[in-house]
Amino acid sequence: MKNNHDNVTITKKDFDAVIFDLDGVVTKTMSTHAAAWKKAFDDFLARHKDSNPAAEEPFNIEKDYMIYVDGKPRLEGIKSFLQSRNINLPEGNPKDAPGFTSIHAIGNLKNGYFLEQIKKRGVEVYQSTLEFIRKLKAQGIKTGIISSSKNCALILDSSGLAEMFDVRVDGVDLIKLKIPGKPAPDMFEEAARQLGVEPSRTAVVEDAVSGVEAAKAGNFGLVIGIARLDNKKDLLNYGAHVVVNDASEISVEEDTKTAPQLPSAIDNFAQIKKLAAAKRVAIFLDYDGTLTPIVDTPEKAILSPEMRKTVIDLSQRCPVGIISGRDMQNVKNLVDIDSLIYAGSHGFEITGPSGIKESSSKGMPFLPILDEAEKELCAAIGHIKGLLVERKKFAIAVHYRLVDPAEVPDIEHTIDEVSKRHKELRKAYGKKVFELQPNIDWHKGKALLFLLEALGLDDDSVLPVYIGDDVTDEDALRALKDKGIGIVVWDKPFPTAAKYSLKNTDEVRKLLSMFIPLCGGAHE
Repeated sequence: MKNNHDNVTITKKDFDAVIFDLDGVVTKTMSTHAAAWKKAFDDFLARHKDSNPAAEEPFNIEKDYMIYVDGKPRLEGIKSFLQSRNINLPEGNPKDAPGFTSIHAIGNLKNGYFLEQIKKRGVEVYQSTLEFIRKLKAQGIKTGIISSSKNCALILDSSGLAEMFDVRVDGVDLIKLKIPGKPAPDMFEEAARQLGVEPSRTAVVEDAVSGVEAAKAGNFGLVIGIARLDNKKDLLNYGAHVVVNDASEISVEEDTKTAPQLPSAIDNFAQIKKLAAAKRVAIFLDYDGTLTPIVDTPEKAILSPEMRKTVIDLSQRCPVGIISGRDMQNVKNLVDIDSLIYAGSHGFEITGPSGIKESSSKGMPFLPILDEAEKELCAAIGHIKGLLVERKKFAIAVHYRLVDPAEVPDIEHTIDEVSKRHKELRKAYGKKVFELQPNIDWHKGKALLFLLEALGLDDDSVLPVYIGDDVTDEDALRALKDKGIGIVVWDKPFPTAAKYSLKNTDEVRKLLSMFIPLCGGAHE
């Protein structure tokens, strides 16, 4: 870690993970939360001003929100504010109707106001933080997110960030695990535990005083404060090691090309051709976003006739494999080309035309556990309108795109309870989907290295190429860093371990067609 006054650099040598607070650090939902709190509290105070002089003063966002509410679990924030006005209210029941009769009723009222605003306005993201996260992912540094909000899943989905974090600990987990919220360190400690990292090798990024106080109490290796509200002095006083005004001031020591410098694979094909001279070429590809454009629903991701012909022609001249997060049979049915190698479920399932039947030994012991977990999930939440529990061979996907957003916290709570009973499984995140997967260190990068070895392609006479478009592909791109060529497909540049770039699936097809004469005669 390099630290120079208010500038800081995260290095892989010093840190294994970075944990982010959500509101105010990653997303611009602070004003939405504050407005919802003000409306709920002002409605409540208006009912009590005749009997309590302290209720005559409305809720003040600049003062009351930051002191009593920001960063705290919902109920704790309500209690804290009401105590400041000398108002006592029973805690009530989580199912209390939104209103003024209990702590829970006020919380539910505020949550309703908040959800209304999210539906109307959506969620805005700090792009500088997103860029910082991508830099961390490109270096193989794990990321986690914490939030006292039960709406964390909804917010991440609304902002398209669900897949950017390896773990998250939120308001649902606070209840499930019976742990205190900030300023206690438990949420950060739980995120570090799920990430499998030591706090001393973990950085925390926070904007709230309660958050930096919690991270300091947990003895985290680096506590970075973001002074969104000109509160640098307070953040430093409560435990931040360094304070910045924005995530753009936090650097990541990179061994990858920065985005603007990444050359086009098509424009620089002469360089690739030179690297491939006197070598066999083996090409591996992601599916969604690489061979087909990203679509609204997975079943619409169909290969174009032109792409199909190009892939078939290429597979007749060199080994071609698809490594996808989809279930293997699903992607195999969609592609429907017998000459390809297929790795589904991020590599837990592998099969191909060359005698590869690694279907996958690493995943097989988890099948009975997944069977049991599937039954439990279907029994507990299968009745929820719009919910789909999809069983893949080595994973269970719970799709909630069509579910009432108010149901999402309870759905996640149920998934957490099932994963708690089956510690051999881990929870993962996607776009409006939760997944239960085998809890082992396996990803697209390890699947790619396995395939190279299984195919006899793991030597200096072979030039392996991998083409992918999202965060999960970075593991494969890093795996080829010193032994092949990684190519990223993007519409907007971001930090990546790739050596070259492509703009879209049309350019992928063009590049693959350029490889055909380079690969020579028929492949056996």
